[in-house]
This record gives sequence, structure tokens and C-alpha cells, in this order.
Amino acid sequence: MLGESIGAEQADMMIENVVGRFALPLGIGANFLIDGQEYLIPMAVEEPSVVAAVSAAALLARSGGGFSTGSTDPVMIAQIQLLDVVDSAKARGMILASQEEILNCADTSPSLSRLGGGPKSVEVRQLPDTPAGPMLIVHLLIDCRDAMGANAANTAAEAVAPLLEKLSGGRAGLRILSNLSDRRRAWAEVEIPAAAFNSDDYSGKDVVRGIAEANAFAYADSYRAATHNKGIFNGVDAVLLATGNDWRAVEAGAHAWAARDGQYRALTDWYVRTCGDCESIFGRLELPMAVGTVGGATQSHPSARMALKILGLEAKGETDSEQDSCGSDEDVGAESGRQGARRLSEIAAAVGLAQNLAALRALATTGIQKGHMRLHARQVAVAAGAEGDAVEFVAGQLVREGKIRLERARELLQR
Repeated sequence: MLGESIGAEQADMMIENVVGRFALPLGIGANFLIDGQEYLIPMAVEEPSVVAAVSAAALLARSGGGFSTGSTDPVMIAQIQLLDVVDSAKARGMILASQEEILNCADTSPSLSRLGGGPKSVEVRQLPDTPAGPMLIVHLLIDCRDAMGANAANTAAEAVAPLLEKLSGGRAGLRILSNLSDRRRAWAEVEIPAAAFNSDDYSGKDVVRGIAEANAFAYADSYRAATHNKGIFNGVDAVLLATGNDWRAVEAGAHAWAARDGQYRALTDWYVRTCGDCESIFGRLELPMAVGTVGGATQSHPSARMALKILGLEAKGETDSEQDSCGSDEDVGAESGRQGARRLSEIAAAVGLAQNLAALRALATTGIQKGHMRLHARQVAVAAGAEGDAVEFVAGQLVREGKIRLERARELLQR
């Protein structure tokens, strides 16, 4: 087993009002082949069947060559809200004409700029009719390299606010990043022959058709889409939590992305491809993915550092404490391109796609409960007080009886 996470003193330094530590199981998702490279995937999760299901799906994916992935540059959006602007059109023109000056003031992280990151462009959006009146919203687009980028974006937004007030004649309100990081996306794709799904009970062609039909349901119906996408995040969140990333920010951005056309929809796309007598199922997942391999808990939490090491993404960054008149610097990684944060985002996307495949396959065949309840029985046995060999004995009996209930587990233990 890996070492026991953080100590009490370190926990007290990470957040406020610490009264203890809360541990989760750290499992390994197996069988992953991503862009031709083998991966073991660290996953921190409390729900039974997640790791087993994703490992089985990854094994299926290998029959089609595994997952292929990609990502955009790691660009985050910092927003500055301008209020009481008398002439929005004129203010917009002044701001865009002063883009170079704004970007220079927003360049608050010298080490980020040295690595090819930093502020890249300025956008202006008008919100003419809000409950609080018209607003002018300025977006700073910032390449954050291997950092998640929240600190860099927030610092830059606060730094340029006085200049934007001067240019617009308005008053700066909120100055903060957006978690709808739609300029910072990752995607994963997979194609699996229908024959790989053949079993004694099911035809592979029937299974892949069922997967496509299930995805179509989630695309068309928001009630189904919410559960569909939750299953994706069973995998994505487990990877982000294991690596010390802000899974809440990624979820918020992804759910907003899922509703970008006005209706909440499935984040994945699955459809059947036919070539002669052969069929295959093609799947794709694309979503905003603001993650980091340096800074925050990715460096301060020993288990997060270990998880990144397992993935081959151990940080080899630098820290620069320089400061200038526009704000403070942020830790950034010397690793860039697809070896740091971008690579982590691609891996997380592949895991999310695999988790979704596992769920849809189960739904299209035996149903979701058969495998899940078998693993859930172990949790019920432990909750009843079982230890050691008694856990497997009680869980096995619960499954055989089809009565996976706490009171029955206690009766079996009393025997």
C-alpha cells in the first residue's frame, strides 16, 4: 500500500478550522492504452464498481487500438465586470485599441511568460439587459502552461481593473476567472469493433446499437443527460481528486459546456459505423478541462505527487517569487506542451470516456445494478461490522440471497 497521505500539521496548513483528516480509497485503473502509450490510472473514489468498470472498458478499447486524445492550449479566461459605462460602444473601441497596454499590465507572472505563457489577447462583451442594468465584460485570455491558472487569472484581472476603469469611464465590479474554460478543452476518442462485445448472452451488434441508442437518449433528454454525465465524472473526478486538482471547477465548466446550445445534453457522442458486414462503435468526449500539474495541492499533497508520478507527469517546475507593480507571480512548470497539464487533461478525458462506455454497455445488456450491487455488498458487510475474512463471507451470502441489506448483514455476523 502507498504511504498514508498527509499528517495533521500539514492538513492544518492546507485549510482552516481543521479537526481531522478524511481518507478515500486510492485505486488503479488498469488496461489503459492512450495514444499508443500504456498507463496505470490513479483514482481516488468511494463508490464501488467505478475502478473495476473503467478497467474493463479500457480493456475493450484495446481491441480498437485504445484511446486517441488531443487538447487545446491551456488558455484560461479572466473576467472584469465594468458598470456605469455611459457609452458602451465607445468604451469597447477604447479597450480594444489599448490591447497592448492592457496585456502588458496583465503580465503579472514573469516566469509564466518565460515559458511561453501569459496574457495573449483581450475580448469585450456587452450585456445590455441584466437585472442590474447594462454591463461591459472584458475577457483576458491567459495561457497558464502547466498551472491550473486560477491565481494567475485572478491576479491579472485585479491588476488591469484600474486601467479598464480609465479607458471605459466606468466602474470595475467583479474581477475573477471563469470556470467555463471553453478555450481550454480536452477530448478523447475510441473505436471498438462490435465483435469485441460478443458474449454467450448478447450479440456484439446488438450491444453497440444499444450503446448508440442510450447516448441518443441522453443527447435529447436533459433528465437522462444529468445521470449520463454524472457517470462520466465518476472517472474524471476520481483522476482529478487523486492528482490534487479542482474537480469542482472542471465539473462546473463541463456542465455549462453541456448546455451551450440552450439545452443540457450528453457530453459524449456514440454512434455505430458500418463497413460491409462489419460494425464498430465510435465514441468521443470533449469538455473544458482546466487542470494543473504544478501549484496548489498537486505539489503540497504527497499522494497527489505520487499520483502524478504514476502517470509520468511528476512536476519538474520552477518557482519564481518575483513581483511587479501589476501583481504577484504563480508557480509554473518548466514542462510544457502535452507532457504536463495538457497531458493530464487528455488522460482524464480518456478515463471519462471509458467510464461512460462501461455504464452504457451495462445499461444496454444486464443493467447497471448487477455488478454494482455485488461490490456494494462488501460495503454493507463492513458497515455491519465485518472484518477480515468475514467481509467476503457476508458479502457473498448477501449476493446469493439477493438481500443486500444492513440488517441481514448483521444477522449473518451474529451467526
